[in-house]
Amino acid sequence: MSEKRQVLGREGEAAARAYLERRGVRILIQNFRCTAGEIDLIGRTRDTLVFIEVKTRSSDAYGPPHLAVHIKKQRQIVRAAQWFLAEQRVPEVPCRFDVVAVTLPPGDGRPTVDWVQNAFPAEGEAVW
Repeated sequence: MSEKRQVLGREGEAAARAYLERRGVRILIQNFRCTAGEIDLIGRTRDTLVFIEVKTRSSDAYGPPHLAVHIKKQRQIVRAAQWFLAEQRVPEVPCRFDVVAVTLPPGDGRPTVDWVQNAFPAEGEAVW
């Protein structure tokens, strides 16, 4: 991955985190990595554990960022979430999978953030 794309991704994750925290999501872990894959953010809202994929783009030229979370990526996120739950020995707790789509226009434009809650179930395809 190019350095430019890495910087864009980090900026998108920071924008997503700030957006979610302002809306009451307590971020527990950023960039959880394991053998099964990676989860960008893991947060908590009241009684629900939230696994969050952040997709960042500089424009909508190729469509909204959240459409890049295809079924293969969803399955990888679910496997990583299962790994996290087992590794941390998390007791029975409601979980959900969200996607935060961030568009960061070039220059000093304000980011556009779209939060898709319950974006996909653990066993199926996305709801969009």
